[in-house]
Amino acid sequence: MTTSTETLEFQSEARQLLQLMIHSIYSNKDVFLRELVSNASDALDKLRLEAFRDKELDADTENLHVEIEIDRQQRTLTVRDNGIGMDREDVVNLIGTIAKSGTAEFLRQVKESQDAAASQDLIGQFGVGFYASFMVADKVTLRTRKAGTSEGVGWESSGEGTYTISTVADAPQGTEVTLHLKPADAEDELADYTSVAKVREIIKRYSDFITWPVTMAVEKPAAPAEEGAEPAEPTIEIETINSMKALWARPQSEVSEDEYHEFYKHISHDWNNPLETVRMQAEGTFEYQALLFIPSQAPLDLFMRERKRGVQLYVKRVFIMDDCEELMPEYLRFVKGVVDAADLSLNVSREILQQDRQIQLMRKRLVKKVLSTVKSMMIENPEHYTTFWQEFGRAVKEGLLSDFENRETILEISSFASTNDPEKLTSLREYVERMKEGQQHIYFMTGESRVAIERSPHMEALRAKGFEVLVLADPVDEMWVDSVGGFDGKQFQSIAKGQVDLDTEEEKKAADAEREARQQDFGALLTWLSTALDDSVKEVRLSSRLTTSAACLVGDTNDVTPTLEKMYRAMGQELPHIKRILELNPTHPLVTGLREAFTKESDHSGLADTAELLYGMALLAEGGELGDPSRFVALLADRLQRTL
Repeated sequence: MTTSTETLEFQSEARQLLQLMIHSIYSNKDVFLRELVSNASDALDKLRLEAFRDKELDADTENLHVEIEIDRQQRTLTVRDNGIGMDREDVVNLIGTIAKSGTAEFLRQVKESQDAAASQDLIGQFGVGFYASFMVADKVTLRTRKAGTSEGVGWESSGEGTYTISTVADAPQGTEVTLHLKPADAEDELADYTSVAKVREIIKRYSDFITWPVTMAVEKPAAPAEEGAEPAEPTIEIETINSMKALWARPQSEVSEDEYHEFYKHISHDWNNPLETVRMQAEGTFEYQALLFIPSQAPLDLFMRERKRGVQLYVKRVFIMDDCEELMPEYLRFVKGVVDAADLSLNVSREILQQDRQIQLMRKRLVKKVLSTVKSMMIENPEHYTTFWQEFGRAVKEGLLSDFENRETILEISSFASTNDPEKLTSLREYVERMKEGQQHIYFMTGESRVAIERSPHMEALRAKGFEVLVLADPVDEMWVDSVGGFDGKQFQSIAKGQVDLDTEEEKKAADAEREARQQDFGALLTWLSTALDDSVKEVRLSSRLTTSAACLVGDTNDVTPTLEKMYRAMGQELPHIKRILELNPTHPLVTGLREAFTKESDHSGLADTAELLYGMALLAEGGELGDPSRFVALLADRLQRTL
């Protein structure tokens, strides 16, 4: 009996994704069944967990399983579970709307993609779950009843923009999804999803490790009849078609790479193979097993606040929670996998996990294992490491701010752009090995882009003397460089802060004498400029870092950088204006000309505009923003007009 039917529209992004699935460019449509079985398995996990937590829950937890039913005449395939089920609100939120972060970005990238292979990668990067059904079905119907409730829900759609939702009085506990399959492809018998052999092959390939039985009614041929007797009817048997063996509990030698890959896809809902598989087993007073994976592509929501993170937690093979954040730090939020502990309570809560000493010990060991795996990857599989760093390097560097215990290891596995080779990243170990004799610091510069940093006036003297500089253009770089002292006994030094000493002992003696002479020549001008530009700078001094530019702005050693100042303001945190130091190149014609004009004239008010232009040029050269652009343009236009 079905009542109160209502027609609703899909959320716009869900509608677009449905169309993408209906006209799918993804070549392997078999994965729709993996997605449905995976959803059913999750529902069974959730029911068992809820039954542990709520002893009053009116739910049947006997004989939990996933059932597959085929009707060749009607061309339907049904996946049924007796798990947690859904109520009306769940159905609308989970199916009528795509709640997963990054959907709009995913669709934008698919539209912009020009070739099928790239689009397939994007689909895999997102994972489409239930929507994959529309790759093989003209219509999908669903019946479900949430455990502990008395009323069920019906859902139906052909994927054309709307769906119907109704009240179903006689729905059993759990969820039943029926696919009304598209017409069979006469040229491709292997794509017949009403074939028992085909369905069995898909389940064995993709879902053999599911911890719940996946059953299917299978027709068994009758035994040959005796002579003269009526032929016997074939019999129908319910067959369990998966092995139900937890991969992490099986000996490593007995698990194939393909099985690891399919298990990863099951828990991550990613359609791509993982980049690296990490197994770990701890024995003794505290026992646990872990099977972790490093993905080959970063998820679209990697840097979104509402993303989910963490690995699955099991206790004695019993599923406890999906995203156990306590087992993996924020900067390793991309790691997927399973941790199965032997000594935790089945009723463990997130609040208890935060305080549990065993969980903290597990987390510590898991982090060290992941980092050591990446370190080994650098040496043994550089191609995989390059992919890893391109996808996850920005996230990993966040650990330099939060994980003090593993900071040295994180620095060891990090790679950075540098002036040594524009086409190749460098590790800090490689940088240190290339350091010039007598060099005491690891030089770096932060900024908004590589181009802006490499064109900065601050680079001039270091480039002229052949010093390598790390080019740090990620926003997180602005944060960690000031909190990390150094690496391998060498201190980090910004070339845009403080004084940068590049001279040898012999060069210093000559430079000191020259500097003293120049100070006498320029002293009065520097004092006047400091006063004239008092609103903008804290000091004007001669520079030892410039070779071709007239001027540059530098910060004191502990000053916040302009880029970091912008970041704080973008987050709504206003900072007091930080005055910086204006450095002048004493050999530049503009600066020497200014000194001559200053010396000749007793009234220096006419040079105030030149001083303002000089400051504005230095600010623009580093990508800064002028306080009054129109005034700067007017001053520049006036000065250019005078030269005509």
